[in-house]
Formats: sequence, C-alpha cells, structure tokens
Amino acid sequence: MATVREARAEQLYLRGNQLPQRWHGRTDFVVLDTGFELGHNLLATWAAWRADPAAPSRLWYIALAERLPSAADWAQAHQHSRFASLAAELNTQRPLQTPDFHSVDLDGGRVRLLLAFAGMAQALPELVATVDAFYLDVPRPGRTPAAWDAHALRNLRRLAAPAATLAAAADDAPLREALTAAGFDCSSAPSHTNVGHDGLASATVARFAPRHLAPPPPGRCATAGRSAVVVGAGLAGASAARALARLGIDTLVLDRHALPAQETSGNAGGLFHGVVHGADAVHSRWLRAAALRAHRVYAPLVQAGLVAGQTQGLLRGAQATTLQAMGDMLDAQCLPSPWAQALSADEAQAQSGIAWPGPAWLMGRAGWVSPAGLVAHWLQTEGVHWRGGVPVDRLQVCAAGWRLLDDAGRPLAEAPIVVLANALDLPRLLGHAPGDWQRQRGQVSMAGSGKHELPLPVADGGYALTLSPGLLLFGASSQWDDTDDRVRPEDHVLNLAVLRRLTGWDLSGLPSQGRVGWRMQTEDRMPWVGAAPAPQGAAGPRRDQPRFAPRLPGLYVLAGLGSRGLTHAPLAGELLAHWITGAPMPVPSRLIDAVDPARHAARAARTAQQAEPGLNRS
Repeated sequence: MATVREARAEQLYLRGNQLPQRWHGRTDFVVLDTGFELGHNLLATWAAWRADPAAPSRLWYIALAERLPSAADWAQAHQHSRFASLAAELNTQRPLQTPDFHSVDLDGGRVRLLLAFAGMAQALPELVATVDAFYLDVPRPGRTPAAWDAHALRNLRRLAAPAATLAAAADDAPLREALTAAGFDCSSAPSHTNVGHDGLASATVARFAPRHLAPPPPGRCATAGRSAVVVGAGLAGASAARALARLGIDTLVLDRHALPAQETSGNAGGLFHGVVHGADAVHSRWLRAAALRAHRVYAPLVQAGLVAGQTQGLLRGAQATTLQAMGDMLDAQCLPSPWAQALSADEAQAQSGIAWPGPAWLMGRAGWVSPAGLVAHWLQTEGVHWRGGVPVDRLQVCAAGWRLLDDAGRPLAEAPIVVLANALDLPRLLGHAPGDWQRQRGQVSMAGSGKHELPLPVADGGYALTLSPGLLLFGASSQWDDTDDRVRPEDHVLNLAVLRRLTGWDLSGLPSQGRVGWRMQTEDRMPWVGAAPAPQGAAGPRRDQPRFAPRLPGLYVLAGLGSRGLTHAPLAGELLAHWITGAPMPVPSRLIDAVDPARHAARAARTAQQAEPGLNRS
C-alpha cells in the first residue's frame, strides 16, 4: 500500500511533469528536486524508471537537502514502503553530511544522484546542469508559500532545458510571478495532482517557454560526438577515459610509452586525503570533495582485491595549530567525525603505534592505493581502448574535429573530442601553457621494515605507509626543475630522515629501493580541468570570469595534478567527462572556476581592469 508521501511523489511530481512519457526516446534525463527530505520523490522516480522499458539509459537526479536523517531513522521511515529495497540501497550509499556536492552511483551507476546539502538560495546559483524536470518542494514543515525565494528561482532559467517541465507544491501569486519571470508558462495542476502537504491543497505545473534565451558561455559548452582520444596513460588520462566511457563515449588512450603508468603514476603506492583549513576556501573545498569521491571510488576496488591499498584513513600531523583550534575548525565548518577528527598526541600514538610530537588529524575518508594498479584497472573499463608506444607529435584541425599525427606527419587517430592528459608535455601539444607551472622531481624509497608496521599511513612534511607486511614506502624528496632520472643515494638519505622524523624508526642500515618521477605543479596548486582556452586568452567585456574565455572547440585538458594525483583523479576525470558531454557537473560552479584552465587569464584580466583609469575609486 502506498504511503501518503509516495502517492504525493507519483501524483504531483511524476504526473505533473508528464513522466514517464517525457523521457521516452532519451539517452539521459535530468531531474532537480529541491526538497529531498526522506527521498520519497527519488524513490518513486527511480521505481518508475526501472519499470519502464522505454526509460533512458541514465537517470540523473539532483537533490537539495538541508540534512539527512540518521541511517536508523531512514530505515524505519521506509520499512513499509513499496520501494523498501531501493530505499535500503540508497541508505547503504548515503554520503557524509559535509557542505559539498556528493555523487552517489545507484543501480549499477545507471542512476546518478547528485546530493547537495544546502537550501535553494545557496545551491541553485552553484548548480551547472541542464534540467528536464523540476520538482519544486517546500522542504521545511511550516514554511509558507510566501517564503518562495524569487531571487533563487531566477536560476531556473539558466538551468532549464528547452521545453523543461515543472511541478510545484504550491499555487500562489509569488511563486507564479517568480516562475513567469524565469521563463515558465504556469497553470494550476489537474485535480489528480492535488495532494495536500503542509496545509496546501493545490499545486502548480509549468513549462519552460522563454521569449529569448542567451547561449551558454564558451567555457560551459558541451561537445557533440561519441568518440574521444585521450593523450597520456597516467592517472589523469586513465581517469578521464574511465569517466568518458561510463557516459557512453568510445575512448582511445594513446601514450608514448609501451606500457601505461610509466612515469610518476607508476609508483607502488601513494596517499589520498583531504585537508581541514580555517578559511575553508576553494582549495580545501576542492580537496575535500575530491577525497570524498576518491574514497567512494577506491574503497570497493581495494575491498575486492582489484587494486592494492588501504582505505581506512590516515594520520596527518598538525603541529602548526592547537587541539582546541582544530576542534573549533571542525565545529565552524560542520564537518562530521568520520571525515576528520582532532587527536591529541597521545590519541594519535594509540592509533598509529608511534610517538607524535603534537596533535594530528585523523582523516577517515583517506588512505593509500597503488596508482599503477589503479591505472591498469581503469584502462580495462568497457569502452576504453589502449595503445602504447604511440608518441603524438602534433594536433591538426580536421573535418572530424581533431587529427593526431606522429613525427612523420602520419595520422594516428581522429575524433571530435581530444583530451590532453600528458602532464609535462601538454604545453607542447597545446601550443601554450594555460598558466605558470613548475616541474617537480620526486624520489620515493622502499625498504624492508622487519617488525615495523604502520596500521595507518602517516604524513607531515613527508609520508610513510606499509605497502605489504615487512615493506615500507616513504619519502618523497622534492626538487624543482631537476631532470636527473637516476635513483640517487643522497635522496634515499633524505627520505630515511623523513621516516625517522615521522616514526622514530632508524632503517639506515637496510637496503632501499627507489623510483623517480616528475610532477606538473601549477602556480596555485589546483589542477587544470576543462575546455582548453584559446591561446589569445580572455577577451570581451566579461573576460574576468573564466567561463567567458574563448576555447578551442573539442579540445580539453586534464593536467597539473601535482603531488595529489590520487586525490584529484576520480573527481577531475568525472568533472571533465561531464563538461564534455553536458551532464550535470559534480561540483559547485565556484569549484569549476577554480580548476578551469582559463582561470589564469581571467585573473590577469581582473588585475588589468583594476589598473584601468577610473576603476579605482577611493
């Protein structure tokens, strides 16, 4: 028997948006639900999608929620539901309640939930998506129709797909005025959709029919095409290829080496983790979102034995602050304990078995994985094709989009979409660098540790982790613009000193192995993810915003992962694939701008504007 909320979801939101009929013949369909609450609207939509043989291949469901109930309360609320099995699957995949966008793969990844813990006023301006159906709800009990945020609802115009539909749990003048201003034609809902809620017994349905609609900015345009070529088979290239293939893009990966992951991505192990900073600005927000996504991707692979690693957390030193200040940061940013805990030195010692000179962060959604193993696994994704020993000498515009040529001018491949994920070689193929960057040499060391074991990786100006019983990986040395590819004894000495400082263990007398690699580090330590900016840089009246910078059609970059490649890679690859295909972006707009390779030109434009006469008024 259907509950009242299930009936309301089906009658008001599905029927009010003419679903499932409207999604027939579609490959992708996007729903935006502004009142997630206990997820009844999602469950009803998911069930209808499952039951429909003409349903789209992928259902994207964007949901806004102030908070989620506990797992126990959620289970109790759905124990008598017709959708109990779906509710249980969602409950097992529930994200941590951090102030971020969270991507949750359901039904084998065919249903993609993007959950934002925020209200409409905060979330709608940050969403980048093309929405086919809107579920406009009044999420908080007791909220009156007059409380509709007309300013926030203006964002629906930017988000709505052509002929998008909308159903709202109210029928009042302020709501209609706001929707009309956003380009919707409104009418009262048919009687079968009138399901009372919070004292309301009426509803509104609407269709998007604006008189004029501005085109999206150059930096937010998708590229048509069902095939792509990725240059580079390290973490960046493999993550992009995996994400593109999962969205139905047939993807060829080329690399100059005969085997994948032959440069820095070939290390035996590496850390992934976020950070906690007092300001919680874009750098820490991106790293938190990236680490959360990395953990969600890596944990099942490690658990299944498909990739070597450990995803139960790590300890990160915090000697530059105090335990009280650490706790205050967690409280101010509403960060839950499974994400990060502030530990005293004694508590950190109990967790790690080694002495700590001061407090430490216990980062719960963190750990280590084998980058080489991860790359190999991602390149086995269905729809990904790998070819090694293929140096790409240059790119050429052609009828198909782009042609890749070898050093003799022979064509290697053609595709409408090309992704440059070749790190240090990217500026050569692109013809320019989007911004300033440096080459960083790093050498890691490995040594037999005898009885020494680390239950969790440790990091603080260096790192150490247990690769396997009796074998430690530690380091890494860091030198700028150093091209020496030898494993140097003096760098082993530096790394052994790092290990001694972190753990108190002296392994100087034991033989060490090592590996050298180079990282591409951008000036602001954020990766380059997105459509390749044109070499002339930002232009036009809005040149101070990255999204308005001109682009090279069909050409994209994913590089500059620096020393945090394992943290960045899953989210960066997915963001790029969504950027290319027009799927809902998995991070807020401000974070897209923060990793957009056109950001450097936009900053230069802002600096130039501030220097123009008449702009500085004191």
